[in-house]
This record gives sequence, structure tokens and C-alpha cells, in this order.
Amino acid sequence: MDSLDSPMPVAGPPVFLVPAGSVTGGALTLDGPEGHHAAAVRRLRAGERADVSDGAGTFAQGVVASVGKDTVTLDIVAVHHAPAPSPRLTVAQALPKGDRGELAVELMTEVGVDAVIPWAAARSITKWQGERGAKALAKWRATGREAAKQSRRAWLPDISEMSTIATLAKRAAAAAAAIVLEADADAKVHELTLPADGEILLIVGPEGGISPQERAALRDAGATEARLGPTVLRTSTAGAAAAAILLSRTGRW
Repeated sequence: MDSLDSPMPVAGPPVFLVPAGSVTGGALTLDGPEGHHAAAVRRLRAGERADVSDGAGTFAQGVVASVGKDTVTLDIVAVHHAPAPSPRLTVAQALPKGDRGELAVELMTEVGVDAVIPWAAARSITKWQGERGAKALAKWRATGREAAKQSRRAWLPDISEMSTIATLAKRAAAAAAAIVLEADADAKVHELTLPADGEILLIVGPEGGISPQERAALRDAGATEARLGPTVLRTSTAGAAAAAILLSRTGRW
């Protein structure tokens, strides 16, 4: 088995998630939901390729050795270790309507965002309260996991508990750079000076926009307002579009 510190393949076989630290070489057995999906849904067979990620920087290439009812045993043939991405890109996503929040998480995960903060903005129509909020957060996290597998990520996105403007302003003040997407901003996202390390915090408002009070709080915390371009994107797609620009500017793309 080879242990490599090189980039993972761009495309390839299905990816399954395993507990952090479980990829040590030799044989590895997929069980639980991932084992069921590999055996019963994907119907993998001996000799086929299947890869695994522990979501904490380790990505391994495997070959199916045997298949049980709800388990698949892999022979690990190569292990790749990816360092934590730097600078770290976090997106504070205002709660959008319907299932658009899950779409936003899916797109941002595929693009390469490292963390997503659900934000209860003043003008967010959707409200996360009680059991409904817990279910919505669980859906965001499940969406992030599946998108990470599809995009063959070595690191899972960190999707945190819901934030208020007060906690978000504190996060902005502590970040190496905080950027608020605003269609009427003078600065353009692709022209901003970005840090080489630390956290870049990107803040995306709701359908009705960020309130004047919230804009003032974020400006006071040191955040910079910037726009994407001449068109207005939905809140569910703006984060992914801006993230792509930022990741290319930092050299991560």
C-alpha cells in the first residue's frame, strides 16, 4: 500500500465516509448506512474500485474484496493525506425559503467551502425554531456530507449551529477578512485584497436583503461590503459564485 501526500484523483469511483482515524491501511469494512449503500444500493462487487474519506483529511483508494448483505470489505491500496485548506473559507448563509438552503449547502460544498454558518437574518422568511430548526440543521448537515462524497472531498464541511447577528459580528471581527455581499457596494469581490492564511468569512444575506442595522453591525466589526457583478443572484447561489472567485484568488483553485 502506498501512502501519498499528493492530490486525490479528480474523478473516479464512488466515495464512502468512514470515522476519522479509521483508515490505517490493509482491509477496511464499510458497515452501517455506508455499508448498506455500498452493498444494497450501489451493488458493488469484488474487484471493483471504491474509495473512502474520513472527512478529516484522509482519502483512500480501495478495491472491493468481499460483499455481505449490508457490508463491503475493501483492500486499501493507496492513502492520501490532505492538509487542512488555507486560508479557510467560511460562509454565513442567511436562512432562505423552502429547500434552497440545502441547495446552497450542496453548491458551496462542491465548490470547496470549508464551513457554513446558518444565519437567522432579520429579513429571513424561514424561521428555525424548536424541533423544526433541529430537523432543518440536520438536513443541511446531511446535504453537506453527501455533497462532500460526490465532490470527492478529503475534508467535510463544518456546518455549525444557527447564528444571530451578534455572534456573526463577533466572528467577523475575529476573521482575517470578512466580506458582506451587497449589490450596491462600491468594491468588487474579485478586486479585494485577501489574506494568505486565517479565516475568510463571506456573509450572504436573505431574499429581502440585509437590514440597515445588520449592515451597520457588520461594518463596525470590520467587514467589507463587495458586489459580484451586474446581475442579482439568489441567496442560494450567491455564496457558491462568490466562493469560486475567492478560492481562485487565494490559489486554492
